[in-house]
Formats: sequence, structure tokens, C-alpha cells
Amino acid sequence: MESFMDLVLRRQSCRKYTAQPVTTEQLKACVEAARQAPSACNGQPWRFVIVNGGETAKALARCAQGQGMNKTISTSPAFIVVCQAKSNLASRAGGMLKGQDYASVDIGLAAAHLCLEAAEQGLGSCLLGWFDEGKVKKLLGIPQGQRVRLLVAVGHPENPRVHPKQRKGFDEICRVAADG
Repeated sequence: MESFMDLVLRRQSCRKYTAQPVTTEQLKACVEAARQAPSACNGQPWRFVIVNGGETAKALARCAQGQGMNKTISTSPAFIVVCQAKSNLASRAGGMLKGQDYASVDIGLAAAHLCLEAAEQGLGSCLLGWFDEGKVKKLLGIPQGQRVRLLVAVGHPENPRVHPKQRKGFDEICRVAADG
């Protein structure tokens, strides 16, 4: 069994996928992992739409392309659309009082869980923030009160080789404030 850090290091953004289909069960497992993410005051502001193959997946890929962005994403056989719905009253009130956007943090945590589960299954994933929200909502019938926050492309990587991550050094991003 690999360590959690091994899984974290294996997860990477995948932009080209094989034609091998992804099962609906695999995609549901990714959403189940996302559903288990922590959220402020247990608000769970997330909603998900699974798009697995066919013309809908192709149309969704086109919604994420434009102005030269996400050109290769059309090879993705599946997507999980991450939406934001209203959180519970405690989370919204706490966010207003503290000047914090807890729902965005919650959505990020859920998306991380989703992508880590995809990696656990040997699937590639890519978080897409560039898309035409209006077209996505119309295509998938997403209610007006929800925001589309992310599209997550999911599939079998064309090149499964894990590439070294380019990250800032530990000392650039962290300092120890406490004694010891």
C-alpha cells in the first residue's frame, strides 16, 4: 500500500486522454470522495454533474475551449462538473462575520478529494476554470441558483508517466512561528 504522499505526488494534471472509456462507477467513486470532504459548518455547498462520453462530453469540452485555451481537452471521455449551491445558514453567516468565502474553500477541498480518488483509480484528471458558464449551465440544465465553479476532465492518460512537479521551495512558502 502506498503512502498518502505517494498518491499526492502521482496525481497530476492530465490534458490528453486515450479513447478508453471511464466507467460510471469510477466517476461515482470520485464524487463519493468529494462528498466526504470537510466543509465549514458542514455546509456542503457542492453539487456535481457526471458527464460520461457521447455528444454531451464533446459539447462540454467545447464549452471549455476558446481564445486558445484547453485545446487538447477534447480527448477527455468524461467530465465531472463541480457546482456551488447555497451553503447552510451557519456557514454563510460565519463567512459574512469573518469576511471569509468558506464555500470556495469547501469547493476546493471537494475538488482535491475528487482528483485524488481519480489518481487512486489510475485515472488522469484536470481542473478547468476556463469555460463558458452560461453554455455549461444550458447544456446540463444546471439550476439558476447554482454557479459552475470547475469542470474536471477525467480519463485514462495518454501518457501515464508521472512528471516531476515544479513547486516553490518549502522555505519559500512556510515558516515556523512556534518555539521548537
